[in-house]
Amino acid sequence: MELFFKNYLIFLLLFCLKIFCTKIGADASNLNLHGHDIKTAIVFGVTGQDGCYLAKFLLQKGYKVYGTTRKVTPSNTHKLFEMIKDVNEEKRQNLILLNGDITDHSFVSEIIRNIMPDEIYNLAAQSSVKTSFEEPIHTLMIDAIGTLNILVSMHSLDKHKKIRFYQASTCEVFGKAKIFPQNESTPFCPRSPYGVAKACAHWATVNYREAYNMYTCNGILFNHESPIRGEEFVTRIISSGVSKIQSGISKCLCLGNLNAKRDWGFAGDYVEAMWLMLQQDKPEDFVIATGEVHSVREFVEIAFKEIGIEIEWQGEGVNEIAIDKATSKTIVCVDRKYFRPAEIDILIGDPSRAKDKLGWEPKVSFKNLVKMMTQNDMIMNIINNYEN
Repeated sequence: MELFFKNYLIFLLLFCLKIFCTKIGADASNLNLHGHDIKTAIVFGVTGQDGCYLAKFLLQKGYKVYGTTRKVTPSNTHKLFEMIKDVNEEKRQNLILLNGDITDHSFVSEIIRNIMPDEIYNLAAQSSVKTSFEEPIHTLMIDAIGTLNILVSMHSLDKHKKIRFYQASTCEVFGKAKIFPQNESTPFCPRSPYGVAKACAHWATVNYREAYNMYTCNGILFNHESPIRGEEFVTRIISSGVSKIQSGISKCLCLGNLNAKRDWGFAGDYVEAMWLMLQQDKPEDFVIATGEVHSVREFVEIAFKEIGIEIEWQGEGVNEIAIDKATSKTIVCVDRKYFRPAEIDILIGDPSRAKDKLGWEPKVSFKNLVKMMTQNDMIMNIINNYEN
């Protein structure tokens, strides 16, 4: 009997040790998920505007999402967690954040090797055109070399060509286009270091698809905005500036080229198109756009109407201003420092291929997009004023 109890205790100890070691192993290497049952995706640049909307979209579809960011900090992840807070708790647990830089090949290679996901979305970028003129090498490293790091790693690690890859291309590759609207066959003519870097990444994606029969595709996304757009972009400069005038924080909104025309859509609509591209039988590149064009001037007018101000334009060029019709006060001015070294007058996309092959169409109109952004910034101002 004593021997029986000794053997029983040894067996029990070994059993508990096995459970303990298994748990430690899972905690220490929770990326080793070969043979996973649910779909997995790596989203490079998960804390950016598109990353936040895409993460929510994928979580709601039941994906396990590994999101990379250079810094997992409260300030950097706040928008992401706000975005997914209405996703049910069980699905929210399927988001795992990873610290790392897309320009570090060893980091990129390691997470792809350990996760071997079904899908990879590369949304990591230095995406400010203005900043790209100031930091062209930095922009090239992130936007072009970062993309190559993913493609090279996929080619060397994914022997069965199971992984599907989405590259975030941009309408900025068209630059000073001579064909309107721009479609998938329109020649590239980038006008900024950002456009040049993205063109490099675009053609690298095409090259790996054609050379190695990999499932890689580009989404040539035209301007897409949202309430969580970065404050360095003109649309947020406008929505934020107008809301500050409304609340008395600011008196005047300064902008650059009021005549620049763009094809603006809602980021929440566009991430669905990204996902749809990776669900097709064959990889293809698609233009994602609304097919409508609007000027910066129109954006300003709608934003001011949202706060009950009707404006009147006076003057021309850098001397142009907008006054509040009710008070005759100047509330918009033009500043040369906001002009690009190489301007692009107009960009408008032809989304017919995406409509026909993906069944995708934008849902949020331009006017509703402007209202959505302006209202959100007004609410944020009220909250900030209350907290202060």
